[in-house]
Amino acid sequence: MEVLPPPATSGSTHIVYGLEDRIPFGPSLLVGAQHVSAMVVGTITPPLILSSVLKFSQADTAYLVSIALLASAFGTWLQCRQRGPVGSGLLSVSGTSFAFLQPLTVAGQAGGLGLMLGLSCVTAPLLIVLAPFISRLRTVFTPLVSGVVVLLIGTSLIPTAFYGFATPVRPDAPGWLGLAIGLTVIAVIVIAQASGRAWARIAGAAFGVITGCIVCGLLGGLHAPEAGTGGWITQPRLLPHGFAFDWKFVPPFAFIYLVSLLEAMGDITATSQLSGLTPSGPAHWRRLSGGVLADGITSTIAALFGGFPSATYAQNNGVIQITGVASRRVGYVMAVILALLGLFPAIGRWVTVMPPAVLGGLALMMFGLVAVAGIRLLLSAGLGQREGVIVALSLGAGLGLPTQPGLLASLPDWLHSLLESGISAGGLTALILNLVWAAKPAPEPASP
Repeated sequence: MEVLPPPATSGSTHIVYGLEDRIPFGPSLLVGAQHVSAMVVGTITPPLILSSVLKFSQADTAYLVSIALLASAFGTWLQCRQRGPVGSGLLSVSGTSFAFLQPLTVAGQAGGLGLMLGLSCVTAPLLIVLAPFISRLRTVFTPLVSGVVVLLIGTSLIPTAFYGFATPVRPDAPGWLGLAIGLTVIAVIVIAQASGRAWARIAGAAFGVITGCIVCGLLGGLHAPEAGTGGWITQPRLLPHGFAFDWKFVPPFAFIYLVSLLEAMGDITATSQLSGLTPSGPAHWRRLSGGVLADGITSTIAALFGGFPSATYAQNNGVIQITGVASRRVGYVMAVILALLGLFPAIGRWVTVMPPAVLGGLALMMFGLVAVAGIRLLLSAGLGQREGVIVALSLGAGLGLPTQPGLLASLPDWLHSLLESGISAGGLTALILNLVWAAKPAPEPASP
């Protein structure tokens, strides 16, 4: 039986295995599996939602799921390994980003997978270009601007969850049945979160999905996938859906990549703190720059092979805190698990038959939590009179402009596309107002 070492003394008393500690295989496998269980559903959900909304074939959906898992394996390995300027060198986890769902949906409706992936290929290198300069972006993309954008990401995605509730569970089923199943999924996740047990909280999303699928199976709404026509192993293909591009769709993609950069900085800072490292100084900025660069490389390669943009996940920070394991070597175990899940097409095909009602319940919970994360960012920035006005006008632009296509139709194509996305419209409003209406410096303390 393996004996745990004494807690590391790197500045955080909860650490059992520090960043550079060599963790035995048994504990590393156990902790790696917990990390995977905490983020795998989030990784495969964006391609499933896009496939449902845009009516992709089951074969295309299965391939998207497999590539999402493979990209997550590659991105996690890249983050933890840290070679040269690439990677944070922390136990950082990479996965498919929810933030791009709206612009991907708009691009998919206009030009299908070819345009979606072409835009991802062209805009993902923005992170690679900006990585060396991230210390200078803090004065432009403040927590106030980031909070508005993250809040709008959540609120703009919540309506897509209801597509799943409205999809019939079976042809003769009553219309309310999908909503009932979705609420069942949500109830299981909430109970798991409220239980206070670490393992239940980590696996709560998986429990909710399994419960929903069982209910759908009992009601005749769960069906086996179609037999695969390919080999036993997924073979990533370069530009499997071709390449298409349109400049008018670039601004929303580029803007959300900037937001993704800031989210990565926040997540990596939190991981540094949990790993017992000081979140300041040259070494810290090196970790941030390397982490953002790794995200840019992962997103670019994923797009070239038919996958969607990736981002650094926050879920792993909760697992680090619960387990006390910050060793980046666990990331290598995670990468192997995710790669095995992505390499076998049978796994992807079974995931594609997840009932829409189950997916809707999961999506509603996740998108709501994204909005809550935005609110937390806004609260951390402080909501004084200036901040309240900026948030009010930004939310008005982000939630209002996309509802008026007639008003937007008279604008130039590039501006139309930018303002058609509520995320970019509201985020741009917050950015401009925050720069024009500068915050007043704190008053000097009175002399005694």
